[in-house]
Amino acid sequence: MSLRAISMDNNLYNLSNYDYELPTDFIAQKPVCPRDSSRLLILDRRKQSIKAGIFEDVVDCLAYGDVIVLNDTKVIKAKLIGKKPTGAQIDILLVKQLRDGIWEALASPAKRLKVNDTIIFDSSLSAKIIDVTSEGKRVLEFSRTDIRKAIEALGKAPLPHYIKEEIDDAGKYQTIYAKHEGAIAAPTAGLHFTPQLLSKIEKKGIRITFVTLHCGLATFRPIKEEDIRRHKIEPEWVEVTPGAAKVINNAKKTGSRVIAVGTTSMRTLESAAAPITGEVTCVKPYNGETNLYITPGYAFKIVDAVITNFHTPRSTNLVLIASFCGLEFLRKAYNGAKELKFRFFSFGDAMFIS
Repeated sequence: MSLRAISMDNNLYNLSNYDYELPTDFIAQKPVCPRDSSRLLILDRRKQSIKAGIFEDVVDCLAYGDVIVLNDTKVIKAKLIGKKPTGAQIDILLVKQLRDGIWEALASPAKRLKVNDTIIFDSSLSAKIIDVTSEGKRVLEFSRTDIRKAIEALGKAPLPHYIKEEIDDAGKYQTIYAKHEGAIAAPTAGLHFTPQLLSKIEKKGIRITFVTLHCGLATFRPIKEEDIRRHKIEPEWVEVTPGAAKVINNAKKTGSRVIAVGTTSMRTLESAAAPITGEVTCVKPYNGETNLYITPGYAFKIVDAVITNFHTPRSTNLVLIASFCGLEFLRKAYNGAKELKFRFFSFGDAMFIS
């Protein structure tokens, strides 16, 4: 079924405009190998044209002087399975580290966990519930302050709910350039890159630089408000280093394009945008949280093009991409991708939108 037909007079802020149905066999359950053999839908906003290709050919979409911006966050094995002293199983998804040994988490079944309850993961690791937030998250105090090694040993990759198969290698849900630990979801547009492809891109005279956004709940929580502007996006930690800012700002000064890989890189760059004079905008070095939520009408200040996957219905990512290229054009692209039997979501195919 197609994305819902929308007249141009309809309200672009109505949630139903961002809903669509997708047969389950379109949802990719495993990544392709090699990574850059996935398919690519190429969208030109100015020409309103759409054509299909292979991801490794993305280099042909790039020009000398362009800057590619990648998100180098690294997914932690945030999914833990524990038990209460009674033996009842509790599933935990670590969401955010508050300080050493203290984490916010989602728990299932949550109703079984109250303040002062204990969860046992193995003989070397347990946690006590010390608080319940207003959003229903549990605050866990672990029996050890440094739990990174325990997470690596006991945890699993927190795959999205629509991926029904376990992966045989957690590295498949990790970009090849992942560096800074802290994400609970992969920046999936980056999963398509291989070392060989990055080398080809650099040899063409295209700069590659990195920013960090630790993908959290904001990345995958669906919008539930009928007016999408009322949705509250969870804050996520981002960093733009002085070195990355310099590379990006040089591109803006010389008229070269800044190409974000993924919605996370887009949000990071736009969060760090700072006016210089008049209409001139640059990226400032930044280290902290962002809750930037981009909806139609937003004026993009830094990003000129984007590489992105196909997003779930009613998601902030779908709204962001619609804000970048226009809802009607995006609907046409999604429907075309379905006709061509593209693969959707985290392990699926990609789009290049310029």
